[in-house]
Amino acid sequence: MKDFLKFTLATITGIVISSVVLFFFGMLVIFGMAASSESETQVKDNSIMKLELNGYLTERNQDNPFMTLLEEEYSSYGLDDILNSIKKAKESPSIKGIYIEASSLSCGFASLQEIRQALEDFKTTGKFIVAYSDNYTQGLYYLSSVADKVLLNPQGRIEWRGLAAAPMFYKDLLEKIGVEMQVFKVGTYKSAVEPFIATEMSPANREQVTAYLQSVWGELTKAVSESRSISTDSLNAYADKMIMFYPSAESVEAGLADTLIYKNDVRNYLKGMMGIDEDDSMPVLGLKDMINVKKNMPKDKSGNIIAVYYAYGEIDGAASASTTEEGIQSKDVIKDLRRLKEDDNVKAVVLRINSPGGSAYGSEQIWYAVSELKKEKPVIVSMGDYAASGGYYISCNADSIVAEPTTLTGSIGIFGMYPNIKGLTDKVGLKFDVVKTNEFADFGAMGRGMNASEKSLMQMMVNQGYDLFLTRCSEGRGIAKEELDKIAQGRVWTGSMAKELGLVDELGNLDKAIEIAVAKAGIDTYTIMSYPAKATFLESLIKETPDNYIKAYLLKGKIGEYYKQINLIENFDKCDRLQARMPFDINIQ
Repeated sequence: MKDFLKFTLATITGIVISSVVLFFFGMLVIFGMAASSESETQVKDNSIMKLELNGYLTERNQDNPFMTLLEEEYSSYGLDDILNSIKKAKESPSIKGIYIEASSLSCGFASLQEIRQALEDFKTTGKFIVAYSDNYTQGLYYLSSVADKVLLNPQGRIEWRGLAAAPMFYKDLLEKIGVEMQVFKVGTYKSAVEPFIATEMSPANREQVTAYLQSVWGELTKAVSESRSISTDSLNAYADKMIMFYPSAESVEAGLADTLIYKNDVRNYLKGMMGIDEDDSMPVLGLKDMINVKKNMPKDKSGNIIAVYYAYGEIDGAASASTTEEGIQSKDVIKDLRRLKEDDNVKAVVLRINSPGGSAYGSEQIWYAVSELKKEKPVIVSMGDYAASGGYYISCNADSIVAEPTTLTGSIGIFGMYPNIKGLTDKVGLKFDVVKTNEFADFGAMGRGMNASEKSLMQMMVNQGYDLFLTRCSEGRGIAKEELDKIAQGRVWTGSMAKELGLVDELGNLDKAIEIAVAKAGIDTYTIMSYPAKATFLESLIKETPDNYIKAYLLKGKIGEYYKQINLIENFDKCDRLQARMPFDINIQ
């Protein structure tokens, strides 16, 4: 017995000591990674920037400790990092070209359009761009078509088939489990509620989806046509033919690609483009390397700041409140904008918005903060993939609004939803009773359907929300309320369509918005600073959990836009019941 206790104690002691050692070893590894990620990259002669795209894109990438440790197949990219890296590559005399390795990227077309514009600007230096893929997705082919040479694996394919939107409908599923979604909305085109109450698109929704798909497709075909010298009629014919199912040689014959080549031979191909021998050195700088390349520009001594404030994700969404997942928390944005207002060095603010909307209440609070900021200094909005519904709400009072032609915006409308689970409780044998002091004391009880008086009150509140939304947009955009209502009604527009309607002032990217901000501020010298500050590696490690990582990063990387629908269902009980947001299911394929 004595020996047994000694053995047990020794084992426990060994486990404890091993755990402590492993813990400290793990922390050393993590801090080592953090330190190495911040070391400055030295650019050698005859270097190539490699833009490897395989994962998902967000406005600003926040380093995730678990992704760093596990080295996942799918990566997270920050649009800001990509754009800044392309600018650095343009400025560096040692970087001779950019090599795009296109696999798969989950993002909107406005983000792709902005990267493509940056690549077009890079080419003005006379440097080359080469793109390669085993199999081009349609979005990444659109991006890669800007390259001087488009390379394709001999057994690869180019996806070129046109655009489609395939919303998912839950009505029949909800009926099977005994759940009825009680919906209240304003707006003929406010289709965000349709998946819960219908089994197919309404005629109005089909009309708006058709219109914005055609608008986006027109932008894609026009750009590819100009880059590849292929007529838009031919591009549409290739899409109708589904050229991706034909031998890869036909893509070359059609002019979609230049050369069939195996990935193993691409490095020597690039050396040939640079005019160096195969035995010569050709340093390759990935995105992480480029982030740490020092920007070649003189330091501004004026003290003037043009602030670029990033607001992206759902407004007051429950999932992002307690994790590092992207999202707009109204209370944080309000504090940040107040600080920018009070900072005398900040001469103008560019509000970079990429949001499908969310809480109507949160949107109103941010609208007020923007209005107060505007009293002190110019506010310019730059729209990303989305700035719709609540995303447009917080944009409408800016001095000027800039959007990409493929941005999805508008969707000026309000809706509310309450689930009635009486059918479900009856199925499982649950019964509810109530004692109350006043008529509406049990308003919103899920165990029964709403009565006529409750429905009337809910619809009244939604109507008031829509009227306030219209008022804010009317005053901000200088459009009569009655006229604005005709183009509101929850309808989604592309940036190019919104420009024609007066909802947007200029078409362009973030640089265009900064240019307008500088002009309105009336300054010659300035420094561009991004807000809010990114969380440090350690802060991310403390806030993030393995569970959040799996849901927010792995799932998003593998299922893309469908992650939003899963996230919505999971956090439905935490959402504001009054929503100013675009459809949950916009997923252009």
